[in-house]
Amino acid sequence: MKKIVISVINDLVTDQRLLRIARTLVDDGYSVHIIGRKLPNSLSLSDVVFTYHRFRMVFTKGPLFYAFFNLRLLINLLLIRKPALLYSIDLDTLAANSIASRMRGIPLVYDSHEYFTEVPELLGRNRVKKFWEFIERRYLPAVKHAITVSNSIAAEYLQKYGVSFITVRNVPEERKQEKLEPVYPVSDDKEYRIIYQGALNLGRGIELMIRSMQFQEEGLLYIAGDGDITRDLQKLCDDLDLNDRVIFAGRLSPVELQSLTMACDLGLSLEEDMGLSYRMSLPNKIFDYVQARIPVICSDLPEMKKLVSSYGIGEMLEKREPEELAIQIKRLLAKNKEGVELRQNLEKAAHELNWENEKGKLVELIRNAIPDV
Repeated sequence: MKKIVISVINDLVTDQRLLRIARTLVDDGYSVHIIGRKLPNSLSLSDVVFTYHRFRMVFTKGPLFYAFFNLRLLINLLLIRKPALLYSIDLDTLAANSIASRMRGIPLVYDSHEYFTEVPELLGRNRVKKFWEFIERRYLPAVKHAITVSNSIAAEYLQKYGVSFITVRNVPEERKQEKLEPVYPVSDDKEYRIIYQGALNLGRGIELMIRSMQFQEEGLLYIAGDGDITRDLQKLCDDLDLNDRVIFAGRLSPVELQSLTMACDLGLSLEEDMGLSYRMSLPNKIFDYVQARIPVICSDLPEMKKLVSSYGIGEMLEKREPEELAIQIKRLLAKNKEGVELRQNLEKAAHELNWENEKGKLVELIRNAIPDV
């Protein structure tokens, strides 16, 4: 059985795209081994169909963290027995994978989950950005097999480096419409429930979501995720006395997140236009909302706008003002409750925007990348 070694810098557990890819490759007859990172609060992995190893790191961020992670990763990739393919996820694992691929003569697939050098976290950090741009220039042009999450990012990489990327959207498996057992407990104290799922980082519009709850006494906002600004957001809730309307669910397992999302009435994806990465993004949370059959309010950014408007599954954010957002949320909830068109559109989108329809592109790329001998 041919072995594929996947490298990622996160802790594996909440990376639903990674887990879907691993299961798909196992189903296609490969042995999959994943290398990731062990965090102090990492959840345990259960019911996995692959082997894995997570590094415990002395350094948790900054240049030393990335340097030591890639050094350990490179050593592992050089020593691991008879891999048929190396699979690098995002720019922060590409250097080690590229070197190991070249030294061992093993084909490499690069999977870019975002336009890494243009993420908001690099704004104003010119030295750090230049370092990642150097890594990108050094290793990306030699990549022969590459995938990414949106057509816009694929087009940008093609223009910049002449590398062809296949778009494999970050869509979940199709889910049945009936509600799940309440794996994650939800409150019935309010008239409706809103959800944001994803990283709690700069530029995600989460502060706007929280402030809008000042004008939604009848609503409840769940924030499912963790990140660099978690404490700032919690302090904002304290300052605005909104702890009865905003619940920080933290990092959830995929099953818990799915259960919570399906128990909500509307999903938010309000990324700001803070660089090319966000501008060209097509967040997986939107697809998760679709599978939960809940309408979406998203940013008026190209990829999101095209998806939401073409399927008629929600609205673009009209104004980045808390009270205006609250008004728009209430109006869209009323529209979904009173009519059937929105619900029908969500049902159609759920049948089309799912991993069963998307994974064939990944399978074909992997088969083409691995030699027959």
